[in-house]
Amino acid sequence: MTDAESKALKQHIDKELATGKIRPSTSSTGAPVMFVKKADGSLRLVVDYWKLNDVTHKNVYPLPRQDNLMAKLRHAKIFTKLDLRWGYNNVRIKEGDKWKTAFRTKYGLFEYLVMPFGLTNAPAAFQHFMNNLFRDLIDVTVVIYLDDILIFSEDPKDHPTHVREVLSRLMRNQLFCKLSKCHFHVTTVDYLGIVISLAGFSMDQKKIEAVTSWPTPKTVKQVQAFLGFVNYLRQFIPNFSSKGNPWSWGNLEEAAFQELKILVTKLLVLIHSNPGLPYYLETDASGVAMGAILSQRGPDNQLHPIAYMSKSFSGAEGNYNTHDKELLAIIKALEEWRIFLEAMDKPVQVFTDHCNLEYWMQARTFNQRHARWRVFLSDFNFEIHYCPGKQSGKPDALSRRLDYVDNPQEPEVMLPPEVFANTAEEELEIVTDICAKLKEDPSLEPIIKFLTEDADNAPPSIRKAYRDYDWEEDLLWYQGKLVVPDSEPLKEQLLREFHNSPLAGHPGQQRTLELISRSYWWPGMKSSAKEWVKCCPVCQANQRAHAPAISLKPLEVPPYPFHTISYDFITGFPKSQGHNAILVVINSFSKFGHFIPTSKKVTSKGLADLFVNHVWKLHGLPIKTVSDRGTTFTRKFLRALYQQLGIKPAFSLAYHLESDGQMERVNQFIEFYLRSYVAADHSDWATWLPLAEYAYNNAKHSATGKTPFELVYGRNPVMNPSNVPANVPEADLVVDTLAQEWKEAESALQMTKERMAGVKGTTPEYTIGEKVWLDAKNVEIQSNSVVHHGNEVVTNSNKLDPKRLGPFEVTKKISSHAYRLKLPESLKIHDVFYVGLLSKSHKSPNQPFLERPPPETIGGEEEYKVEQIIDSKRQQGKWFYLIKWKGYRPEDNSWEPEELLEHSQEEIRCFNKSQLKKACDSAKSL
Repeated sequence: MTDAESKALKQHIDKELATGKIRPSTSSTGAPVMFVKKADGSLRLVVDYWKLNDVTHKNVYPLPRQDNLMAKLRHAKIFTKLDLRWGYNNVRIKEGDKWKTAFRTKYGLFEYLVMPFGLTNAPAAFQHFMNNLFRDLIDVTVVIYLDDILIFSEDPKDHPTHVREVLSRLMRNQLFCKLSKCHFHVTTVDYLGIVISLAGFSMDQKKIEAVTSWPTPKTVKQVQAFLGFVNYLRQFIPNFSSKGNPWSWGNLEEAAFQELKILVTKLLVLIHSNPGLPYYLETDASGVAMGAILSQRGPDNQLHPIAYMSKSFSGAEGNYNTHDKELLAIIKALEEWRIFLEAMDKPVQVFTDHCNLEYWMQARTFNQRHARWRVFLSDFNFEIHYCPGKQSGKPDALSRRLDYVDNPQEPEVMLPPEVFANTAEEELEIVTDICAKLKEDPSLEPIIKFLTEDADNAPPSIRKAYRDYDWEEDLLWYQGKLVVPDSEPLKEQLLREFHNSPLAGHPGQQRTLELISRSYWWPGMKSSAKEWVKCCPVCQANQRAHAPAISLKPLEVPPYPFHTISYDFITGFPKSQGHNAILVVINSFSKFGHFIPTSKKVTSKGLADLFVNHVWKLHGLPIKTVSDRGTTFTRKFLRALYQQLGIKPAFSLAYHLESDGQMERVNQFIEFYLRSYVAADHSDWATWLPLAEYAYNNAKHSATGKTPFELVYGRNPVMNPSNVPANVPEADLVVDTLAQEWKEAESALQMTKERMAGVKGTTPEYTIGEKVWLDAKNVEIQSNSVVHHGNEVVTNSNKLDPKRLGPFEVTKKISSHAYRLKLPESLKIHDVFYVGLLSKSHKSPNQPFLERPPPETIGGEEEYKVEQIIDSKRQQGKWFYLIKWKGYRPEDNSWEPEELLEHSQEEIRCFNKSQLKKACDSAKSL
């Protein structure tokens, strides 16, 4: 916010507080604010109530029909027009509803005590207020449309009395008028776009000016443009074709042209509006101007025009991109014909030849201009439809008049570079790289040229081919997503961010693609994601070699989120921050999960505390729970607690996790995630658990087609600090309500329920020299630390060890079901393996496997670098340490005597210190 805006905001808040229009608020919601420049250059604060309006039940109190108002004025001889000051602010908001109008600023949260502008029901509520105030005078001496009051009299002698009565009522109710907009005792007045006089009613010249001022065509193309515009009126104009015959231009042709303009604007063609019928608004924008036609269907079921509009773009408007010019045409048309279109019960049908506008309300981001337009549009009920340019000749011709084309706009700088001075450099890095590479990609050159130079003159086939592209802020967008040029380093950077990072969590091919495609797009993105995941060394080492052969048993579909939850323990972890187990809680509807570190010896009361502190306080009590038959879950305390709370417990089959299939898959994900990121001694797994929960809830679930986060909160979280727009409430309108998303999720769950079954595999074949992964389930890896409890020695589980070792080279094919591998010396096992324990290794130059580094020469001796000391033992009076070597995999871990670790004394000291701390912690727990 600039200094000028901050000053204006402070002055506005102080003024509104002083006049009693607003007060400080403690509301749980708050709409954003922005500034709009007034005609005099000053700033006006507006509140964006779009989100509030979207969930507001619409007030269908009718606004007066223009034809009914005019009917009461037929015999009037004299008029006085009044315009109320402060408009909607004259109505107070009901106590108990004021918190809904809260708006947030840098100076705090405030709420309105009076009805603000921008609320969807404000026009209907204000009309109701005015009608109640003048109920006995309406249609007798007064007609009222919102804050426009027209006093009329048949006898001029009675008019002063009528005016005094109205003014006295306004005074008694403390309603004031703006003198500069009032007209007293006049015989001709412009009211609601109709000129009323002693002679009767006449049409506002603005309604037909777009046609009557059409310049004389000078070329064949310009003749065709005008004929295309008036062609749709041929059924309303007698002998239309005879008036459109001329080809060469002379006096006869000029006369035909002028006659056509007269006929087009005669009352036979221009009809009066009927608020009881739907309105049809057709708009179009060219590079220099815009055109629009407002129509309604007549008794013949044909569209009849009510008014035309044609305006050239002025100033900065001429520099808008195509998308914004087309949208501006709609804005200006709604603004011009607000009297007809505001607060309509039936939606106004808007037709445009720019297909992306159909999805504008779900757009990726809104700049200040878009946000200002959203506030304006909140007063209208409308639907946008795509109509190709060749089908919309009327407004298209209005926007392409030759007199506009002859006056192109001067270039203007929209935003100076200083505006972006406070943007963090790291947030712009990847977008800056994309911007720099865009024009170096020859495949994108014709698209960029089309959008920036000759979009208006391109043939229809090119327009159709490129209709999904936009050029905005020197970036190319495809269907609302940032286009990534053909640059392998850029693609690799994005793939690493959305697959390898802890916030992503090494998801599978489909989920990696879904994360990237929220904001980015490039041709072949699906195959890029597939190849990246397939060749990821971490995924190959840590994922299960084979899918379970037993079919998973689905749970019955619940009706809404957190109606039914499943929970289970994952045990066998080393101590981390005092925890050695994980309580996993999964909502069966949205698949939302909570991963809670705990102890495998937790009591039933302790389990209840975990639910209160981590689940129930956030989501409320479930109706049903599903768990296994562990003693912690079946003890009397928990059963009694469930009975008191009205929760129905259910249990999966003993020793058969597949009876709760969703829990089995989540447990696999947690173990895979932690294996991918934990330290060599596995002591930091609890630190990674919150990020594992985030990555899981941010990944689209195959059963519902949405992320768990989206189904619970109605949006996806911001994943990375980038200035690429994300779908958050402040920038995007959520496409569907949560209720609609729940309905879609329920349908998807029902469909998925029938598809859950095991998949059979085939026997693979490997060649000599090929590298393969070895299933680690039967191999003991030297990576397990030892914990001493008195005289008892407990070795921690290999729960977080890699699930695959290698990759190792195939040296010989023993048979179709057995192969010999080249193993490291540290693995003291037989080197021939069953084919079912092997799996293919995938390699990519962008994701090379870490090669075992050569030893360093220190003091004339070759030594390998120690990454971490995992364990220690005393044997025959000597200390031995279990070493994780830097650049080597867990299967290369080895026990080494202390005397060979002369240059690793710092690592030994750190290890001994950590072991002492563990011993002290164990002693405290006894």
